[in-house]
Amino acid sequence: LILDEFQEFYAINTAIYSEIQHLWDINKDQSQLNLICIGSVYSLINKIFQNSKEPLFGRADRILYLKPFSIMTISHILADYNRPEPATLFDWYVLTGGMPKYMDILATNTDGSFDDMIDFMVADYSPFLQEGKNLLIEEFGKEYGTYFSILELISMGKTGRSEIESIMERKIGGYLARLEDDYNLIERVRPINAKPSGRLLKYRLNDHFLKFWFRFIHRNWSAVEAGNFNYIKQVLKRDYQTYCGRLLERFFQDLFSLTGDYNRIGSYWDKKNLDEIDLVAINDLEKIIVMAEIKLNKERINMRILKEKSKHLLASFPNYKPMWLALGLEDVPSYLL
Repeated sequence: LILDEFQEFYAINTAIYSEIQHLWDINKDQSQLNLICIGSVYSLINKIFQNSKEPLFGRADRILYLKPFSIMTISHILADYNRPEPATLFDWYVLTGGMPKYMDILATNTDGSFDDMIDFMVADYSPFLQEGKNLLIEEFGKEYGTYFSILELISMGKTGRSEIESIMERKIGGYLARLEDDYNLIERVRPINAKPSGRLLKYRLNDHFLKFWFRFIHRNWSAVEAGNFNYIKQVLKRDYQTYCGRLLERFFQDLFSLTGDYNRIGSYWDKKNLDEIDLVAINDLEKIIVMAEIKLNKERINMRILKEKSKHLLASFPNYKPMWLALGLEDVPSYLL
């Protein structure tokens, strides 16, 4: 028995959850029924099965969270469409985040190139224009405006709480906590050797498509309403490479995770944001630490500066073998083997 949009009973009759609990408790051992409950509102599904005050708490034998495709899977799909280039793989990673629904729409309606995908996504009647609102307004309810403002600022690189509060001129601690814990839309990022309770942290969006949507679609919503899609495309052409800088770091961090060679992967920065290192990967068993500078144009990387920036970090790993790398999109195939 499959029940889709299981969270909708909240709007119809919440007593149904208690009735299901009662029926399940008295019949589950005798019946030969697999009950599958599917939902699309993360916060409500999480509440139904994970909140100790709810009747169905502890009743789920398995909880599956549908995740985006990995970079490896995206690469295999693009190879089937004869689009194996690293730059194309990265564009699909940035624009879809590996979500099957978005990949299917773009594969069906475009030739897979960046320009053709943007022409489809930023156009009248595009299913992507309203997608952020369709996904999140029901989640956020009447306070969606505040949540949207926070997510837009994070998408623009305003990643510190004090920085966001200064721009919005209000306290947002509770909103950030709910975005992280209840909605699973953002996460805290700390320097790789920082203490879990340390105050040196940044926030980032988990969903690459939503990051793109807030940065380029929602931020230019007046142009969307006016049907001025050429304006949005001009903004995209102007800002896309800068926007992709941080995502390229995340891209390579995900690639390094696929290798299985490292138990800690992240980035590093100091209190003054001077000694920033794009990627740090550590193998504590073999005592290896890899530090990498990552750029779309690899030729701009200065290894001497990277080694200089790494001195403070390496002081915390005295017995580790250091390795320094310069990484660009041309290096992607070697990590997909």
